[in-house]
Amino acid sequence: MADTLLQVRGITKRFQGFTAVDSISFELLRGVIGGLIGPNGAGKTTLFNTMAGLMKPDAGEVLLDTIPIQNCPPHRVFTEGLARTFQIPRPFPEMSVLENVMLVPHGQSGERLWNNWLRPGAVAREEREARERAEDIIEFCGLTQVRIDQASTLSGGQLKLLELARVLMADPKIILLDEPAAGVNPSLMMTLVDKIEDLNARGYTFLIIEHNMDVVMSICDPILVMAQGRLLYDGDSDGARRDPAVLDAYLGDLP
Repeated sequence: MADTLLQVRGITKRFQGFTAVDSISFELLRGVIGGLIGPNGAGKTTLFNTMAGLMKPDAGEVLLDTIPIQNCPPHRVFTEGLARTFQIPRPFPEMSVLENVMLVPHGQSGERLWNNWLRPGAVAREEREARERAEDIIEFCGLTQVRIDQASTLSGGQLKLLELARVLMADPKIILLDEPAAGVNPSLMMTLVDKIEDLNARGYTFLIIEHNMDVVMSICDPILVMAQGRLLYDGDSDGARRDPAVLDAYLGDLP
């Protein structure tokens, strides 16, 4: 049976008196693809930033596998197993696709300068293992043909796939995707959807912010709906289509 992986309890985030996230609480089971939707300005990305350690909440807690992470810095949240992508990808533009992916693993021996002289064998072995894993992930994400190209030369859709590849290199417990379909052509969008479903079948858990309702309604369960910083709905897609508060927030735009 699925068990609870992520618990968000009363998370609140304010900016100079404005409450962007207002006492949000929900749980996410291991192995699901959750969808987080809502009108622009609902507070979705602020909630993601707070969960990922980029912002500290004013109240509440976030537990990942029962471990509180709400006051951890981003790198600690990442090593605990929560990884996120951004609506606007943030690769190192002058580095190749392969280099961007190989850079992800934390605590490699080569990061300590003296190990390159004192333990060259260990450094070379780790680099070889990282390269092999990166090559496998790049192939899975459909980026093999551009693996040696600079990230700055990639299309919008390829950048989204690179973001996903970098996250996968860390083998996280849960992946937060911030509008993966935004700015992506329909063909690459379907590729992204296929990759998400494939990874989910392998045991990865997702929470996705997305404005493409066709994508959300087809692959996400549960669906969380935010408006004006508050959680309006937490349930399945059929219920979201019928819920009066959700329909009012979207002015009837749900399919």
